[in-house]
Amino acid sequence: MTVVAIYLVITFGLGGLAMAVRLPPLVGFLAAGFVINALDVGGVPELDVAADLGVTLLLFAIGLKLDVRILLRREVWLTTSAHMVVSVVLGSIALWLAAVAGAAMLAVQSMQTIALLAFALSFSSTVFVVKVLEERGESHALYGRVAIGILVMQDIIAVVFLTATSGHLPSPWALTLVGLWPLSRVLRKIWTRLGHGEMQSLFGIVMALVPGYALFTALGLKGDLGALIMGVLLASHPASSELARSLFHIKELLLVGFFVSIGLTGLPDLPSIGIALLMVLLLPFKAAWYVLLLSRLKLRYRTALLAGLSLMNYSEFGLIVVSVGVSAGMLAQVWLVEMSIAVALSFVVSALVNRRGHLMVEKIAARLPAQDELNLNPEERHGDAGDAEVVVIGMGRVGFAAYQRLTDHYRLRVVGVDYDGPRIQRLAAEGLRVIEGDATDLYFWNQLRRSDSVRIAVLAMPRHGANVTALECLRESGFSGKVAAVARYDDEVQWAREHGVGIAFNVYAGAGLELADQVADDSAPRSGKNTLRDNDSPAPGSGD
Repeated sequence: MTVVAIYLVITFGLGGLAMAVRLPPLVGFLAAGFVINALDVGGVPELDVAADLGVTLLLFAIGLKLDVRILLRREVWLTTSAHMVVSVVLGSIALWLAAVAGAAMLAVQSMQTIALLAFALSFSSTVFVVKVLEERGESHALYGRVAIGILVMQDIIAVVFLTATSGHLPSPWALTLVGLWPLSRVLRKIWTRLGHGEMQSLFGIVMALVPGYALFTALGLKGDLGALIMGVLLASHPASSELARSLFHIKELLLVGFFVSIGLTGLPDLPSIGIALLMVLLLPFKAAWYVLLLSRLKLRYRTALLAGLSLMNYSEFGLIVVSVGVSAGMLAQVWLVEMSIAVALSFVVSALVNRRGHLMVEKIAARLPAQDELNLNPEERHGDAGDAEVVVIGMGRVGFAAYQRLTDHYRLRVVGVDYDGPRIQRLAAEGLRVIEGDATDLYFWNQLRRSDSVRIAVLAMPRHGANVTALECLRESGFSGKVAAVARYDDEVQWAREHGVGIAFNVYAGAGLELADQVADDSAPRSGKNTLRDNDSPAPGSGD
């Protein structure tokens, strides 16, 4: 227990230090791995188990929210394929030039080995990218869906690579996995009977680990892929989003072990750091190639830049590729240390770049050549708010309730905004006035500002980070109307008020107010008191 305590203290301390200097905590977790390694305090085998569990649950949660159709889009499969081919070619050339220039560790490597290293560097980290997207609340934004689609395609390529290099094919019994499709119907019915408590969370963990990870591994396939597929098969259940949320904190805690374990692979020396820094210098080219490909496929520069910057990192899979090379005798053991340093440094660089926010991306995009709006992807063309007086950003449960209240009770002209296409279609079919748009996009607010009728903006997105970004873009656009925002915690409410939000509302407090309104309304006929009914029409701006 003493060793575990040391691990926890160092990890917590460096994670807190990272936050203190305005860096993501994962930077501190990465540093903790190297510090613990340097102190040689002893190993904790359970750490690897925790890391594997975290990655497995992460991929299961991705599957729960993944629209498989995204993989069939050109900007996903074509970008993934073209980017990987070019990355291997250009990466090999860059590493070969470094060898020619005198890099001792590279000079003794064959071109085949150098190509293997370039292949390892071509992958981006699913764990890191999804974590960043979830913190921003933008996994459903267009650039987030494209980035996740690319990552899933890379995972599929990873499975093919591991199968090809393992020396044996998957078990013939792997064909029986098609039976998971009809089985998933039975599992969804069982899920429905479990309610919303701990049994639902336990159900998700069992699905990810047993028919997902364990079954796929037993049949000679990648267990992580199995967890992803099980998530996809169960994604049609109405409670899939709820399950993903319930697993969020569990996987976040377990993923701390993943980031710490990267630093435990070995200690660097000066030559190792030099080679790792050389690999890090390739990151801007990696991002630029993503941006070029995605913009050529009719995505706006902003979308391409956000996707490219989010994918500007190396993957934990690079360590697996290098370990395969070590096992085959193509690489020395020291290359595992090299790769772990490069992966860790790429996370730090990517975290620093991505925390600069959307406004930096908007400024970069503004300096690029103009794009023909008519030739862009239909999802890149924001809808028109028309004569709406109020825009509700985020049409989840809170946004939907706000929309209904503002239209039915206050008789205001309201338009809902969301970037979830299926949700928009469903709400539109119910008669609601909704448009597709990304509130973290400055272009959206510039378009909205052209409507003279809009005077109130309600930020009802579930993630505080998304509301923060939307507020920044809103202010940058020059919007002068009233702003209201919801938050889950009191400190988020305080932050919103300090940054000019006129109405900052704790969403949980709202439940209490609604309950009180319902009780008062129900007792009104018996008490004889004159209370406001839902069919009354108070003047705009009056109290609720």
